[in-house]
Amino acid sequence: LLNVGFEELCEGALRQPTFVIDYPVEVSPLAKPHRSEPGLVERFELFVVGRELANAFSELTDPVDQRARFEAQAAKKAAGDEEACGVDEDFLGALEHGLPPTAGLGIGVDRLVMLLANAPSIRDVIAFPLLKPDA
Repeated sequence: LLNVGFEELCEGALRQPTFVIDYPVEVSPLAKPHRSEPGLVERFELFVVGRELANAFSELTDPVDQRARFEAQAAKKAAGDEEACGVDEDFLGALEHGLPPTAGLGIGVDRLVMLLANAPSIRDVIAFPLLKPDA
């Protein structure tokens, strides 16, 4: 609920480059728990001119914790949550063999181009033939 409120009320108002940090564990099932804040994870997103440009987090490497999160996500999916994921047994098997500390960073080049070109829609900067209007 908090994340939905943030997306609807705040994201569009973030004009200056802004790092939003420490997300709720419920919306970040692959991120490592925060070191000092229970219920949060080590994650940040970069917003500029109301648009998300980057998403990053420390990867969860504990297979027991990851299984519990996947099972919680699977229950949400079974209840009708379209954004929830299921249990990924292959991924859990890899974690059980051992995974060194890792992190992920996704920078949307397409979104960066949108910012630089002052384009209001991703359709304006990337050629999606099936999405472009017939000309």
